[in-house]
Amino acid sequence: MIHAHLDAETVGRIRFALSPVNEAVWWLRYAVTGGRHPVFGDPGAAARWALRRPDVRLVAQCLSVPGGPTYMPDLLTPKPAAGPAHRTFAEQLQAVGGTAPEDAAFQVCEMRFLNGPVPGDVLDAVESGTFAARAAHGLREFWQDAVADGWSGLKAVLDADVAARSTELATYGVGHVLRSLHSDVTWADGRLTVRKNYEETVRFRGAEMVLSPMAASWPQVSVQLGQPGNAVLGYPATGIGTAADRPRRPAVARLLGRSRAALLGDLAAPRTTGELAARHRLAPATVSYHLGVLHRSGLVLRERDRNVVLYRRSAEGDALLGD
Repeated sequence: MIHAHLDAETVGRIRFALSPVNEAVWWLRYAVTGGRHPVFGDPGAAARWALRRPDVRLVAQCLSVPGGPTYMPDLLTPKPAAGPAHRTFAEQLQAVGGTAPEDAAFQVCEMRFLNGPVPGDVLDAVESGTFAARAAHGLREFWQDAVADGWSGLKAVLDADVAARSTELATYGVGHVLRSLHSDVTWADGRLTVRKNYEETVRFRGAEMVLSPMAASWPQVSVQLGQPGNAVLGYPATGIGTAADRPRRPAVARLLGRSRAALLGDLAAPRTTGELAARHRLAPATVSYHLGVLHRSGLVLRERDRNVVLYRRSAEGDALLGD
């Protein structure tokens, strides 16, 4: 069990916030382990492709896996700062990259790999003091490759959860909200208890705690309470479990994301970036990025015709679409 004793000032500083970096870390964990989300299923080809990137692999090696250590370095999931939501992701990456080298070394070498050897490239990054910066870069790359395209849909569900719970907070109080987060979470006599398979007690005095609705970790509780200054309690967002009741995207769109799936489907004939941008009402830079991902994944071919570059589906792309 985790027992978190909250003083009155801490209770008064509880707030809600989305944690996009924590979502990315959980999706990356699915890609590493070959796991499937209970609702959304396979994390997708783009997520697995991203594992070829050195900095993404660096982060992936530090995540918890079934049967292994349950601890994941807290520096990878910083508490969302107060402020406008559109700045949260960039601010979280800045916090990851700004982690002091000695803190990164402690969390990675002495906590994550306490009972085993540290992978060579991870140890090199820690010893050179570059681990935090590379981790931030890896998380950004994974987000762009595997999460960004579907984020707006997930964010709508998470925002709806925050809105509903904010109403409950105003109507029934903070105690009611804390008791309603999850069956593994209880609140009584100033103590927040989270059911886990280990024992930990922490006392919060004048600290701030963030309650964060989560999609990727659904239906589990994602707990980060060991350091009061970086305290986040991720709980399963209401609405994720009923996703099956909403219109489901085609399988290819679930694998690649809507935009990349639409572009891939439109490449039976060779087309330029500008042509695709006009046909799909996307910015040319956005189309160029998605085409780069599809090309590196082997799903599209690229060829030059005089002064223009043309893209078309490869045989692998045809096979994925069932053509």
